[in-house]
Amino acid sequence: MSTTPHARTVGFQAGERNVFFHILTACNLACRHCYINPDQHGTATLSLETVLSWLKLFARPEQQTNLILLGGEPTMHRDLAAIIRAAKSLRYAVTVDSNGYLLHDLLDKVSPQELDYLSFSLDGPDPVINDPIRGEGVFNVCTQNLKKAVALGFNISLIYTVSGLNINHLHRMPPLLEELGVRRFFIQVIGLRGNPANTQPGGEVNWQVDPDQWLSVVPQVAADAARRGIHVTYPKVYLEPEEVFQCAGMVAENFFIFPNGRVYQCPLCEDHAIHSYEIKENRLLHREGLNEDRFFPLSIPEGCVMNKLLQPDNIGYAKDGSPLHRISCCLLKQEMLP
Repeated sequence: MSTTPHARTVGFQAGERNVFFHILTACNLACRHCYINPDQHGTATLSLETVLSWLKLFARPEQQTNLILLGGEPTMHRDLAAIIRAAKSLRYAVTVDSNGYLLHDLLDKVSPQELDYLSFSLDGPDPVINDPIRGEGVFNVCTQNLKKAVALGFNISLIYTVSGLNINHLHRMPPLLEELGVRRFFIQVIGLRGNPANTQPGGEVNWQVDPDQWLSVVPQVAADAARRGIHVTYPKVYLEPEEVFQCAGMVAENFFIFPNGRVYQCPLCEDHAIHSYEIKENRLLHREGLNEDRFFPLSIPEGCVMNKLLQPDNIGYAKDGSPLHRISCCLLKQEMLP
């Protein structure tokens, strides 16, 4: 008898450490929902020397730290292979998030033993859905390189960013992932940062998905993927009435690093100069003033205070003024195991 997969909320663990390191902001694509904001994040490509110096600031010899190397497109960095090796020597578990183009022959320069995960991004189950979002020809390039990486023995994951443009096609992803040999699937929710903060796609479709549609679609697709042997992770987004709100900034350690030296703890804040830390002269400095970390301890009926401040349109209210849904910390995840 087959069992129905159940979602498990992955609570924040004290001392857990995740470093999201944008080693450049340049990209070979121009995705319609890109969250990179050059005015806030800079346009620099960090040198190998600088990347290694900054990695040392966040490394813990006594504890493994999760490192996600990001861009822009990180494989545009000519020294990415050297960065991966250096990070492993500093006891990082290393993931590279790529748009699938794998520039500078990355698969020929690192081995599966040197890279913990190679993550690909697709936003549709075929070119008709994916390419209007990510660019013409992207689906075919990404899937061909993904197949090559699977054949070489790399641990592969795939990211699908759910928006009003593609949620109706999310259910078609599990059979595609099964066919491609992908065993980890990350479903992300669109964030109103960068391009989505300033545009409506075509003026007809809203970027964001309403609570009822998210809750009716995403868990069911996750369950289908889990039944196919795929480990699925997706944002909690909405808290149940009995659940207690927790902010990752108050429990775990999450750092979002940009080439201009800004270091955030909350990704919702990345379009604003309210970062908790900054790197100057290869030193990590805590910033004084009314920055993101001053808001983390606040308790409000809506749940996440940063969501209330920066994305208030996400929240609906009943006639008595109470929120219809409480928004969880954007870093709180649910998972379904195979």
